[in-house]
Amino acid sequence: MPQEPAERRVVVTGPPRRARRTSGYYRPRTEIDEQTTLGHTYVRSLVRIQLRTGLTVFAVLALLIGPLPLVFAAAPDARRLEWAVLGFGLYPPLVLLARWYVRRAERNERDFVRLVEDR
Repeated sequence: MPQEPAERRVVVTGPPRRARRTSGYYRPRTEIDEQTTLGHTYVRSLVRIQLRTGLTVFAVLALLIGPLPLVFAAAPDARRLEWAVLGFGLYPPLVLLARWYVRRAERNERDFVRLVEDR
């Protein structure tokens, strides 16, 4: 009597039927990389705060340097005063303002990275 071959089982593999859950938390970095509306909002907020910092520095500079031509025009014979003010009087405020701007811009970027990475 001939023996019939045993039935073979065939295993079919494929993608899982249910979608896997992500790691359970939200990733803003992915939103930024994929250029979604939310990612665009994150980047726009960073650009807006950096622009606000730059405009603040510009306003302080305009208030500090803008009236100087009027002051110099009021005292036409004070050439040495002009050079002293321009050479020594403006340098420390400009350096302090530049330091403040750099620290503020770096803090804004650090806060943005902390927002994107920590969630």
